Amino acid sequence: MSQKIAMIGAGSVVFCKTLMSDIMATPALAGSEFALMSRTEPKLRRMEEFGRRMLRDNGLPGRVWATLDRREAIRDADFVVVMIQVGGVDAFEVDYKVPLRYGVDQCIADTLGPGGIFRGCRAIPVLVDIARDMEELAKPGAIMLQYANPMAANCLALGKATGVSFVGLCHGVQTTLDLISRYCSVPKDEITYTCGGINHMDWFLRLEHKGRDLYPALREVFERPEYYKNEKVRGEVFRHFGYFMTESTGHLSEYVPWFRKNRKGLDLYCDEPSFGGESGAYYHWCRTVADKFSARDPLQAESTRIEERSVEYCSYIMEALVTGKPFRFMANVRNDGYISNLPRGCCVEVPAFADDAGLHPTFVGELPPQCAALCLTNINVQILTAEAALTGDTERLVQAVAMDPLTAAVCTLGEIREMCSEMLEGQRRWLPQFEGAKIAPKPVIDIPPYCEPVDVPLDPALAIGKRFGTLVESQPA
Repeated sequence: MSQKIAMIGAGSVVFCKTLMSDIMATPALAGSEFALMSRTEPKLRRMEEFGRRMLRDNGLPGRVWATLDRREAIRDADFVVVMIQVGGVDAFEVDYKVPLRYGVDQCIADTLGPGGIFRGCRAIPVLVDIARDMEELAKPGAIMLQYANPMAANCLALGKATGVSFVGLCHGVQTTLDLISRYCSVPKDEITYTCGGINHMDWFLRLEHKGRDLYPALREVFERPEYYKNEKVRGEVFRHFGYFMTESTGHLSEYVPWFRKNRKGLDLYCDEPSFGGESGAYYHWCRTVADKFSARDPLQAESTRIEERSVEYCSYIMEALVTGKPFRFMANVRNDGYISNLPRGCCVEVPAFADDAGLHPTFVGELPPQCAALCLTNINVQILTAEAALTGDTERLVQAVAMDPLTAAVCTLGEIREMCSEMLEGQRRWLPQFEGAKIAPKPVIDIPPYCEPVDVPLDPALAIGKRFGTLVESQPA
Protein backbone atom coordinates (compact mmCIF):
# COMPACT_ATOMS: atom_id res chain seq x y z
CA MET A 1 0.00 0.00 0.00
CA SER A 2 1.45 3.38 -0.98
CA GLN A 3 2.06 5.92 1.75
CA LYS A 4 1.62 9.67 1.78
CA ILE A 5 4.73 11.27 3.23
CA ALA A 6 4.65 14.97 4.07
CA MET A 7 8.13 16.52 4.05
CA ILE A 8 7.96 19.77 6.05
CA GLY A 9 10.99 21.97 5.52
CA ALA A 10 11.69 20.44 2.12
CA GLY A 11 14.00 23.30 1.18
CA SER A 12 16.66 21.51 3.23
CA VAL A 13 18.98 20.38 0.44
CA VAL A 14 20.90 17.72 2.34
CA PHE A 15 18.17 16.16 4.46
CA CYS A 16 15.29 16.21 2.01
CA LYS A 17 17.36 14.73 -0.82
CA THR A 18 18.87 12.05 1.44
CA LEU A 19 15.59 11.01 3.05
CA MET A 20 13.65 10.91 -0.23
CA SER A 21 16.41 8.79 -1.78
CA ASP A 22 16.32 6.39 1.20
CA ILE A 23 12.53 6.04 0.99
CA MET A 24 12.59 5.51 -2.78
CA ALA A 25 15.26 2.80 -2.26
CA THR A 26 12.90 0.87 0.07
CA PRO A 27 10.73 -1.67 -1.84
CA ALA A 28 8.06 -1.73 0.87
CA LEU A 29 7.54 2.01 0.33
CA ALA A 30 7.34 1.85 -3.47
CA GLY A 31 4.75 4.14 -5.00
CA SER A 32 4.77 6.58 -2.11
CA GLU A 33 3.44 10.10 -2.54
CA PHE A 34 5.84 12.84 -1.42
CA ALA A 35 4.16 16.12 -0.44
CA LEU A 36 6.99 18.64 -0.16
CA MET A 37 6.33 21.81 1.82
CA SER A 38 8.56 24.80 2.49
CA ARG A 39 8.22 28.56 2.87
CA THR A 40 11.13 29.14 0.49
CA GLU A 41 9.71 28.94 -3.02
CA PRO A 42 12.88 28.66 -5.18
CA LYS A 43 14.38 25.88 -3.06
CA LEU A 44 11.06 24.07 -2.86
CA ARG A 45 10.55 23.99 -6.65
CA ARG A 46 14.11 22.82 -7.23
CA MET A 47 13.63 19.98 -4.74
CA GLU A 48 10.30 19.07 -6.35
CA GLU A 49 11.92 18.86 -9.77
CA PHE A 50 14.84 16.82 -8.42
CA GLY A 51 12.48 14.38 -6.70
CA ARG A 52 10.57 13.86 -9.92
CA ARG A 53 13.83 13.24 -11.76
CA MET A 54 14.83 10.63 -9.16
CA LEU A 55 11.61 8.71 -9.78
CA ARG A 56 11.88 9.03 -13.57
CA ASP A 57 15.60 8.24 -13.91
CA ASN A 58 15.31 5.15 -11.70
CA GLY A 59 12.10 3.88 -13.25
CA LEU A 60 10.21 4.02 -9.95
CA PRO A 61 6.50 4.48 -9.26
CA GLY A 62 5.37 7.30 -7.03
CA ARG A 63 4.52 10.96 -7.03
CA VAL A 64 6.35 14.13 -5.93
CA TRP A 65 4.57 17.45 -5.61
CA ALA A 66 5.20 20.68 -3.71
CA THR A 67 3.11 23.27 -1.92
CA LEU A 68 3.52 26.34 0.26
CA ASP A 69 0.44 25.21 2.22
CA ARG A 70 1.52 23.10 5.19
CA ARG A 71 -2.00 21.91 5.95
CA GLU A 72 -2.43 20.65 2.40
CA ALA A 73 0.81 18.70 2.65
CA ILE A 74 -0.25 17.13 5.96
CA ARG A 75 -3.82 16.29 4.89
CA ASP A 76 -4.26 12.45 4.90
CA ALA A 77 -0.52 11.91 5.50
CA ASP A 78 0.72 8.63 6.98
CA PHE A 79 4.06 10.14 7.98
CA VAL A 80 5.15 13.73 8.58
CA VAL A 81 8.90 14.28 8.33
CA VAL A 82 10.04 17.57 9.88
CA MET A 83 13.39 19.22 9.03
CA ILE A 84 12.63 22.90 9.55
CA GLN A 85 15.10 25.68 10.31
CA VAL A 86 12.97 28.68 11.21
CA GLY A 87 14.65 31.90 10.20
CA GLY A 88 17.24 30.12 8.10
CA VAL A 89 20.77 31.42 7.88
CA ASP A 90 19.76 35.02 8.69
CA ALA A 91 18.52 34.07 12.15
CA PHE A 92 21.51 31.75 12.53
CA GLU A 93 23.81 34.73 11.99
CA VAL A 94 22.35 36.38 15.10
CA ASP A 95 22.65 33.09 17.02
CA TYR A 96 26.38 33.01 16.36
CA LYS A 97 27.61 36.60 16.02
CA VAL A 98 25.85 38.32 18.94
CA PRO A 99 27.00 35.80 21.60
CA LEU A 100 30.52 35.94 20.16
CA ARG A 101 30.68 39.65 20.98
CA TYR A 102 29.94 38.72 24.60
CA GLY A 103 32.69 36.09 24.64
CA VAL A 104 30.47 33.04 24.03
CA ASP A 105 32.31 31.23 21.24
CA GLN A 106 30.14 28.57 19.56
CA CYS A 107 31.19 26.02 16.95
CA ILE A 108 27.77 24.58 15.96
CA ALA A 109 25.24 26.71 17.91
CA ASP A 110 22.17 24.56 17.18
CA THR A 111 21.64 22.51 20.34
CA LEU A 112 22.58 24.38 23.52
CA GLY A 113 24.11 27.76 24.24
CA PRO A 114 22.44 31.03 23.23
CA GLY A 115 22.22 29.81 19.63
CA GLY A 116 20.51 26.54 20.47
CA ILE A 117 18.12 28.21 22.92
CA PHE A 118 16.98 30.86 20.45
CA ARG A 119 16.75 28.27 17.67
CA GLY A 120 14.47 26.24 19.94
CA CYS A 121 12.29 29.26 20.66
CA ARG A 122 11.90 29.79 16.91
CA ALA A 123 11.16 26.14 16.15
CA ILE A 124 8.96 24.97 19.03
CA PRO A 125 5.80 27.01 18.21
CA VAL A 126 6.00 25.82 14.60
CA LEU A 127 6.43 22.19 15.68
CA VAL A 128 3.40 22.47 17.97
CA ASP A 129 1.37 23.93 15.09
CA ILE A 130 2.47 21.03 12.86
CA ALA A 131 1.34 18.59 15.53
CA ARG A 132 -2.06 20.31 15.77
CA ASP A 133 -2.41 20.15 11.99
CA MET A 134 -1.68 16.42 12.22
CA GLU A 135 -4.34 15.93 14.88
CA GLU A 136 -6.88 17.59 12.61
CA LEU A 137 -5.84 16.51 9.11
CA ALA A 138 -3.46 13.53 9.01
CA LYS A 139 -4.55 9.91 9.01
CA PRO A 140 -5.30 8.42 12.43
CA GLY A 141 -2.09 7.17 14.00
CA ALA A 142 0.15 9.26 11.71
CA ILE A 143 3.66 9.63 13.10
CA MET A 144 5.92 12.67 13.15
CA LEU A 145 9.57 11.90 12.40
CA GLN A 146 11.30 14.96 13.83
CA TYR A 147 14.80 15.99 12.68
CA ALA A 148 14.90 19.67 13.68
CA ASN A 149 17.42 20.88 16.25
CA PRO A 150 17.66 21.56 19.13
CA MET A 151 16.37 18.00 19.23
CA ALA A 152 15.95 17.53 22.98
CA ALA A 153 14.31 20.90 23.71
CA ASN A 154 12.02 20.54 20.68
CA CYS A 155 10.90 17.05 21.65
CA LEU A 156 10.52 18.02 25.31
CA ALA A 157 8.12 20.77 24.23
CA LEU A 158 6.23 18.42 21.89
CA GLY A 159 5.84 15.98 24.77
CA LYS A 160 4.33 18.75 26.92
CA ALA A 161 2.07 20.33 24.32
CA THR A 162 0.72 17.54 22.13
CA GLY A 163 -0.51 13.99 22.11
CA VAL A 164 0.65 13.27 18.56
CA SER A 165 2.90 10.25 18.16
CA PHE A 166 6.38 11.56 17.42
CA VAL A 167 10.00 10.51 17.58
CA GLY A 168 13.13 12.64 17.34
CA LEU A 169 15.83 11.24 15.08
CA CYS A 170 19.56 11.92 14.97
CA HIS A 171 22.56 10.14 13.43
CA GLY A 172 24.98 10.70 16.32
CA VAL A 173 25.00 7.06 17.42
CA GLN A 174 25.50 5.69 13.89
CA THR A 175 28.39 8.02 13.10
CA THR A 176 30.03 7.42 16.48
CA LEU A 177 29.89 3.67 15.83
CA ASP A 178 31.87 4.34 12.64
CA LEU A 179 34.57 5.97 14.76
CA ILE A 180 34.57 3.18 17.36
CA SER A 181 34.77 0.59 14.59
CA ARG A 182 37.86 2.27 13.11
CA TYR A 183 39.54 2.92 16.45
CA CYS A 184 39.00 -0.64 17.70
CA SER A 185 39.52 -2.33 14.30
CA VAL A 186 36.27 -4.29 14.39
CA PRO A 187 33.41 -4.30 11.85
CA LYS A 188 30.68 -1.84 12.74
CA ASP A 189 27.87 -4.37 12.24
CA GLU A 190 29.52 -6.73 14.75
CA ILE A 191 29.46 -4.23 17.63
CA THR A 192 26.89 -4.86 20.35
CA TYR A 193 25.99 -1.73 22.27
CA THR A 194 23.46 -0.10 24.58
CA CYS A 195 23.19 3.67 24.74
CA GLY A 196 21.27 5.92 27.07
CA GLY A 197 21.20 9.64 27.82
CA ILE A 198 19.98 12.69 25.96
CA ASN A 199 20.40 13.79 22.37
CA HIS A 200 23.98 14.84 21.64
CA MET A 201 24.96 13.46 25.06
CA ASP A 202 24.15 9.77 24.76
CA TRP A 203 26.48 7.41 26.61
CA PHE A 204 27.67 3.98 25.46
CA LEU A 205 26.75 1.96 28.54
CA ARG A 206 27.64 -1.34 26.90
CA LEU A 207 30.18 -1.76 24.11
CA GLU A 208 31.16 -5.27 23.02
CA HIS A 209 32.45 -7.29 20.09
CA LYS A 210 31.40 -10.95 20.17
CA GLY A 211 31.17 -10.87 23.95
CA ARG A 212 34.47 -8.98 24.45
CA ASP A 213 34.33 -5.64 26.21
CA LEU A 214 35.64 -3.01 23.78
CA TYR A 215 36.18 -0.34 26.41
CA PRO A 216 39.77 -1.36 27.34
CA ALA A 217 40.83 -1.16 23.69
CA LEU A 218 39.03 2.16 23.17
CA ARG A 219 40.66 3.65 26.27
CA GLU A 220 44.07 2.45 25.11
CA VAL A 221 43.86 4.05 21.66
CA PHE A 222 42.60 7.34 23.06
CA GLU A 223 45.86 7.65 24.98
CA ARG A 224 47.73 7.70 21.67
CA PRO A 225 48.31 11.24 20.35
CA GLU A 226 47.30 10.44 16.77
CA TYR A 227 43.87 9.20 17.94
CA TYR A 228 43.34 11.70 20.76
CA LYS A 229 44.06 14.59 18.38
CA ASN A 230 40.96 13.80 16.28
CA GLU A 231 38.55 14.09 19.21
CA LYS A 232 40.21 16.03 22.02
CA VAL A 233 37.05 17.16 23.79
CA ARG A 234 35.27 13.83 23.52
CA GLY A 235 38.51 12.13 24.55
CA GLU A 236 38.86 14.32 27.65
CA VAL A 237 35.27 13.73 28.77
CA PHE A 238 35.83 9.99 28.19
CA ARG A 239 38.97 10.02 30.33
CA HIS A 240 37.38 11.89 33.23
CA PHE A 241 33.81 10.51 33.18
CA GLY A 242 34.60 6.91 32.22
CA TYR A 243 32.10 6.43 29.37
CA PHE A 244 32.22 7.30 25.68
CA MET A 245 29.71 9.76 24.29
CA THR A 246 27.97 10.18 20.95
CA GLU A 247 28.98 13.74 20.10
CA SER A 248 32.01 15.11 18.32
CA THR A 249 34.42 17.69 19.67
CA GLY A 250 32.71 20.57 17.84
CA HIS A 251 29.33 19.76 19.35
CA LEU A 252 30.34 18.60 22.80
CA SER A 253 32.67 21.52 23.45
CA GLU A 254 29.58 23.77 23.60
CA TYR A 255 27.59 21.73 26.12
CA VAL A 256 30.10 21.84 28.98
CA PRO A 257 32.04 24.70 30.61
CA TRP A 258 35.61 23.45 30.31
CA PHE A 259 36.80 23.87 26.72
CA ARG A 260 35.54 27.09 25.06
CA LYS A 261 35.41 29.58 27.95
CA ASN A 262 38.77 31.23 27.21
CA ARG A 263 41.57 31.35 24.67
CA LYS A 264 43.62 28.79 26.59
CA GLY A 265 40.85 26.20 26.36
CA LEU A 266 40.11 26.95 22.71
CA ASP A 267 43.75 26.70 21.69
CA LEU A 268 44.30 23.49 23.63
CA TYR A 269 41.13 21.53 22.81
CA CYS A 270 39.30 23.19 19.89
CA ASP A 271 42.15 23.85 17.47
CA GLU A 272 41.08 21.45 14.70
CA PRO A 273 39.41 23.03 11.63
CA SER A 274 35.72 23.00 10.77
CA PHE A 275 33.52 20.81 13.01
CA GLY A 276 36.57 19.79 15.02
CA GLY A 277 36.07 22.93 17.08
CA GLU A 278 36.50 25.95 14.81
CA SER A 279 34.49 29.00 15.81
CA GLY A 280 31.28 29.36 13.76
CA ALA A 281 31.97 26.25 11.69
CA TYR A 282 28.33 25.31 11.15
CA TYR A 283 27.18 28.89 10.53
CA HIS A 284 29.89 29.43 7.91
CA TRP A 285 28.99 26.12 6.22
CA CYS A 286 25.28 27.05 6.14
CA ARG A 287 26.08 30.51 4.78
CA THR A 288 28.22 29.00 2.02
CA VAL A 289 25.46 26.55 1.04
CA ALA A 290 22.83 29.31 1.09
CA ASP A 291 24.95 31.58 -1.09
CA LYS A 292 25.58 28.80 -3.60
CA PHE A 293 21.88 27.93 -3.69
CA SER A 294 20.92 31.53 -4.36
CA ALA A 295 23.41 31.78 -7.23
CA ARG A 296 22.61 28.47 -8.88
CA ASP A 297 20.84 25.16 -8.31
CA PRO A 298 23.37 22.76 -6.72
CA LEU A 299 20.96 19.87 -7.30
CA GLN A 300 21.64 20.17 -11.04
CA ALA A 301 25.08 18.67 -10.39
CA GLU A 302 23.76 15.94 -8.05
CA SER A 303 23.28 12.42 -9.31
CA THR A 304 19.72 11.11 -9.28
CA ARG A 305 20.91 7.52 -9.06
CA ILE A 306 19.43 5.67 -6.09
CA GLU A 307 21.69 3.06 -4.52
CA GLU A 308 22.14 2.02 -0.90
CA ARG A 309 20.23 3.70 1.89
CA SER A 310 22.06 6.12 4.19
CA VAL A 311 22.52 5.68 7.94
CA GLU A 312 19.43 7.81 8.64
CA TYR A 313 16.73 5.90 10.52
CA CYS A 314 13.72 7.42 8.75
CA SER A 315 13.13 4.93 5.92
CA TYR A 316 13.82 1.93 8.15
CA ILE A 317 11.23 3.08 10.70
CA MET A 318 8.65 3.60 7.97
CA GLU A 319 9.45 0.16 6.56
CA ALA A 320 8.99 -1.45 9.97
CA LEU A 321 5.68 0.31 10.58
CA VAL A 322 4.36 -0.72 7.18
CA THR A 323 5.61 -4.34 7.08
CA GLY A 324 5.79 -5.30 10.75
CA LYS A 325 9.45 -6.27 10.38
CA PRO A 326 10.98 -4.98 13.67
CA PHE A 327 13.67 -2.33 13.51
CA ARG A 328 15.85 -1.27 16.45
CA PHE A 329 17.06 2.32 16.60
CA MET A 330 17.87 5.19 18.97
CA ALA A 331 14.82 7.35 19.66
CA ASN A 332 14.38 10.76 21.24
CA VAL A 333 11.18 10.47 23.26
CA ARG A 334 9.51 11.83 26.37
CA ASN A 335 11.02 10.25 29.45
CA ASP A 336 8.15 8.19 30.83
CA GLY A 337 10.49 6.40 33.23
CA TYR A 338 12.88 5.01 30.59
CA ILE A 339 15.89 6.55 32.37
CA SER A 340 15.06 6.55 36.04
CA ASN A 341 17.59 9.10 37.30
CA LEU A 342 16.66 11.79 34.77
CA PRO A 343 13.49 13.91 35.18
CA ARG A 344 10.20 12.48 33.98
CA GLY A 345 8.89 14.45 31.04
CA CYS A 346 12.28 15.53 29.74
CA CYS A 347 13.52 14.20 26.39
CA VAL A 348 15.78 11.16 26.53
CA GLU A 349 17.51 9.19 23.79
CA VAL A 350 17.02 5.47 24.33
CA PRO A 351 16.87 2.24 22.32
CA ALA A 352 13.48 1.72 20.69
CA PHE A 353 11.76 -0.70 18.33
CA ALA A 354 9.36 0.00 15.49
CA ASP A 355 6.90 -2.52 14.04
CA ASP A 356 3.35 -2.56 12.73
CA ALA A 357 2.07 -1.92 16.27
CA GLY A 358 3.93 1.39 16.51
CA LEU A 359 6.97 2.75 18.33
CA HIS A 360 8.25 1.06 21.49
CA PRO A 361 10.94 2.83 23.56
CA THR A 362 12.79 0.53 25.97
CA PHE A 363 13.72 0.82 29.64
CA VAL A 364 17.36 1.72 30.36
CA GLY A 365 17.22 2.29 34.11
CA GLU A 366 19.79 4.41 35.92
CA LEU A 367 22.69 6.05 34.16
CA PRO A 368 26.02 6.08 35.98
CA PRO A 369 25.67 9.03 38.39
CA GLN A 370 28.39 11.12 36.76
CA CYS A 371 26.76 10.68 33.34
CA ALA A 372 23.33 11.58 34.69
CA ALA A 373 24.81 14.66 36.39
CA LEU A 374 26.30 15.93 33.14
CA CYS A 375 23.03 15.30 31.28
CA LEU A 376 21.14 17.25 33.94
CA THR A 377 23.19 20.39 33.29
CA ASN A 378 21.76 20.35 29.75
CA ILE A 379 18.26 19.20 30.69
CA ASN A 380 17.85 22.20 33.01
CA VAL A 381 18.44 24.47 30.02
CA GLN A 382 16.10 22.44 27.81
CA ILE A 383 13.25 22.65 30.34
CA LEU A 384 13.54 26.43 30.59
CA THR A 385 13.89 26.77 26.81
CA ALA A 386 10.70 24.80 26.19
CA GLU A 387 8.81 26.84 28.77
CA ALA A 388 10.04 30.12 27.27
CA ALA A 389 9.09 29.01 23.77
CA LEU A 390 5.62 27.79 24.77
CA THR A 391 4.70 30.73 27.01
CA GLY A 392 6.55 33.70 25.51
CA ASP A 393 8.01 34.48 28.94
CA THR A 394 11.14 36.59 28.42
CA GLU A 395 12.38 35.90 31.95
CA ARG A 396 12.38 32.15 31.23
CA LEU A 397 14.36 32.92 28.09
CA VAL A 398 17.02 34.80 30.05
CA GLN A 399 17.08 32.11 32.73
CA ALA A 400 17.58 29.38 30.13
CA VAL A 401 20.64 31.17 28.75
CA ALA A 402 21.87 31.89 32.29
CA MET A 403 21.79 28.17 33.09
CA ASP A 404 23.74 27.24 29.95
CA PRO A 405 27.09 25.83 31.18
CA LEU A 406 29.29 27.59 28.62
CA THR A 407 27.54 30.96 28.84
CA ALA A 408 27.63 30.84 32.64
CA ALA A 409 31.39 30.23 32.51
CA VAL A 410 31.91 33.35 30.39
CA CYS A 411 29.28 35.98 31.22
CA THR A 412 27.83 37.71 34.26
CA LEU A 413 24.07 37.66 34.76
CA GLY A 414 23.90 41.28 33.67
CA GLU A 415 25.77 40.53 30.46
CA ILE A 416 23.51 37.54 29.76
CA ARG A 417 20.42 39.71 30.12
CA GLU A 418 21.88 42.34 27.78
CA MET A 419 22.91 39.68 25.23
CA CYS A 420 19.46 38.05 25.26
CA SER A 421 17.81 41.43 24.75
CA GLU A 422 20.01 42.10 21.72
CA MET A 423 19.29 38.65 20.28
CA LEU A 424 15.54 39.01 20.84
CA GLU A 425 15.44 42.36 19.07
CA GLY A 426 17.43 40.90 16.18
CA GLN A 427 15.04 37.94 15.77
CA ARG A 428 11.59 39.33 16.56
CA ARG A 429 10.13 38.46 13.16
CA TRP A 430 10.71 34.75 13.89
CA LEU A 431 9.58 34.87 17.54
CA PRO A 432 5.87 35.84 17.47
CA GLN A 433 5.23 34.44 20.95
CA PHE A 434 7.32 37.32 22.37
CA GLU A 435 5.41 40.00 20.46
CA GLY A 436 5.33 43.22 22.44
CA ALA A 437 7.48 41.73 25.22
CA LYS A 438 10.89 43.07 26.09
CA ILE A 439 13.64 41.84 28.36
CA ALA A 440 13.60 44.27 31.24
CA PRO A 441 17.05 45.53 32.25
CA LYS A 442 18.02 45.19 35.87
CA PRO A 443 19.46 48.39 37.37
CA VAL A 444 23.11 48.54 38.34
CA ILE A 445 23.40 49.62 41.95
CA ASP A 446 26.11 52.22 42.39
CA ILE A 447 27.90 51.49 45.66
CA PRO A 448 29.75 54.56 46.97
CA PRO A 449 33.25 53.92 48.30
CA TYR A 450 32.27 54.90 51.84
CA CYS A 451 29.30 52.49 51.97
CA GLU A 452 29.43 49.99 54.83
CA PRO A 453 27.33 46.79 54.78
CA VAL A 454 24.36 46.64 57.12
CA ASP A 455 25.25 44.86 60.34
CA VAL A 456 22.75 42.02 60.79
CA PRO A 457 23.23 40.41 64.23
CA LEU A 458 23.29 36.65 64.21
CA ASP A 459 24.08 34.31 67.09
CA PRO A 460 26.27 31.61 65.45
CA ALA A 461 25.75 29.22 68.34
CA LEU A 462 21.98 29.57 68.12
CA ALA A 463 22.03 29.06 64.36
CA ILE A 464 24.18 25.93 64.69
CA GLY A 465 22.00 24.63 67.51
CA LYS A 466 18.86 25.02 65.45
CA ARG A 467 20.49 23.36 62.51
CA PHE A 468 22.06 20.34 64.15
CA GLY A 469 20.31 19.97 67.51
CA THR A 470 17.44 17.94 66.11
CA LEU A 471 19.85 15.65 64.31
CA VAL A 472 21.85 15.03 67.49
CA GLU A 473 18.75 14.37 69.55
CA SER A 474 17.43 11.92 66.95
CA GLN A 475 20.48 9.67 67.08
CA PRO A 476 19.83 6.27 68.68
CA ALA A 477 21.09 5.85 72.27
